[in-house]
Amino acid sequence: MTTRPVRSLALLLVLTTTTARAASDFAVMSAGAAEAGLNKLIVVYKRTSGHEPNITYNTGPELARRLTAGDVADVLIAPVGVVDQAENDGRVVASTRFVLGRVGVGVVVRRSVSSPNIATAEALKQTLLKADSIVYGQGSTGVYVEKLLNDMGLGDALKTKGVRVVTGRDVGERVLAGAGNDLGLSAISEIKLLENRGAKLVGPVPAGIQNYTTYAAIVMTGSKAPDVARDFLRFLATPASVVAFRSTGVE
Repeated sequence: MTTRPVRSLALLLVLTTTTARAASDFAVMSAGAAEAGLNKLIVVYKRTSGHEPNITYNTGPELARRLTAGDVADVLIAPVGVVDQAENDGRVVASTRFVLGRVGVGVVVRRSVSSPNIATAEALKQTLLKADSIVYGQGSTGVYVEKLLNDMGLGDALKTKGVRVVTGRDVGERVLAGAGNDLGLSAISEIKLLENRGAKLVGPVPAGIQNYTTYAAIVMTGSKAPDVARDFLRFLATPASVVAFRSTGVE
């Protein structure tokens, strides 16, 4: 009397497991600079493939620390320097590397305030001197910003009104939370991530002092879903995906 229900339950479990595998989630470790672009693309990829990426975002230095600690995902999206080291350490599949593009440094203020003059290096310096706070992060862009400001002779200003947060997104969040003449320097793509919240990209820092970080996506050797990971990278390389990234500040 119980044979048919048990067999039916077993069959249901097999079908459920098969379906779950067919639409399995996969893990992505990504730099925050790619978040705005990925936000535009995840819904499309999930709808067309049935797979959904579980993405964690970190700064470039934090991704490097996670890799050194042995953390594994299916896909890694990181500054090329981090990817190069991961290749040297045998943690990624070199043949799957895809360059997403490069991201420059931009200046962010609240939308409610007038855009300051950042047209030249000297204009930017004067704007920074007038700011109530200078917000920057701990990631790859933040490391460059700290060096830039010291090279511009703004080391003392950085000590008195510099506010260092963790990520590029945190830079925008901190500026939005301010009430005075607050100014942030962050990756342009991370500034654009908060435009719908009231952040305003004043523009990139002047060409003569601009710095770009190039990002690449790659399959990790410890991937539990390598076929899905490769499919995701092929999706990121499509013309439509490239356009989506370009619209978020990834050149």
